[in-house]
Amino acid sequence: MHAYDFRCKNCQTEFTLHYKSFKAYDEATPQCSNCQSADLARVINRINVASPSRDYSKMDSNDMLGVFESGDSREVGKMFDQIGGTSPELGAQYHEITQRLLKGENMDKVEKSLQQRENDPKSNPVAKPKTDP
Repeated sequence: MHAYDFRCKNCQTEFTLHYKSFKAYDEATPQCSNCQSADLARVINRINVASPSRDYSKMDSNDMLGVFESGDSREVGKMFDQIGGTSPELGAQYHEITQRLLKGENMDKVEKSLQQRENDPKSNPVAKPKTDP
């Protein structure tokens, strides 16, 4: 829903009107909520500016390391997603990790679950059972 702020030129009341679409706003004839005057001025109280997305493919290894060290799992997930995309060569585990990070799951938790999976012979047939020396 789109919000538009107005100030009535008649009584100086400031108010906000909400419209379901830009088309609905264009077709509307807004009136003051206090005196019903149509003599209004648009007021710009707040704006939303989309932040530019990062291009991880152009980062060097130090920049990528900085993303990891930031501790922001969603940012790491975005990097994995942008670099690896849907490439099947990376395997299901890579894509699972990417999705978990994009959802904001803690990086340490993801890493520990992978280590447990690798050490569990039932979930990883390549895992070798630990033997005592």
